[in-house]
Amino acid sequence: MTMNKEEKCPCGSGQTYGECCGPILDGGVKAPTAEALMRARYSAYVTEHIPFLKSSAVKAVQDEFDEKASTTWSRAAKWHRLEIVRTEKGGPDDTTGVVEFRAAYTANGEFCNHHEISTFVKDDEGWKFEDGELVGETPVVREEPKVGRNDPCPCGSGKKYKKCCGKGK
Repeated sequence: MTMNKEEKCPCGSGQTYGECCGPILDGGVKAPTAEALMRARYSAYVTEHIPFLKSSAVKAVQDEFDEKASTTWSRAAKWHRLEIVRTEKGGPDDTTGVVEFRAAYTANGEFCNHHEISTFVKDDEGWKFEDGELVGETPVVREEPKVGRNDPCPCGSGKKYKKCCGKGK
């Protein structure tokens, strides 16, 4: 997908593509921060600029990068938004940084909210994606023990749960 430089950048920064991720993806400017690189990587998926995803990663990630699979996924997804949850270091004077983000998209008719904590390193070539760890949603934890069908009903009736408050469940 080709973006006009005057369109709003898909990364959600509020800037135009030409002011934000466009120059980074085109190679004219290096990402000044880990967050800027994260935003550019998201925009690379949206705009199908897959070679940037490989070149903006450390060598170990590049060695395992599957360009065909990334292209297929990028094209199949309908990208909705990027939310930066938090950053840790990753400034112009740092050599390491962490960016926690959520990327919302729809794939195969299913809405997905990709939540990840990514680590970045900076070397002579600039910021590089190093690794990402998915963040699982916190499961609901029951505060009271589950009542079994044959347990006494917690309402105090003396009946089994299945014959009292659990009837029809």
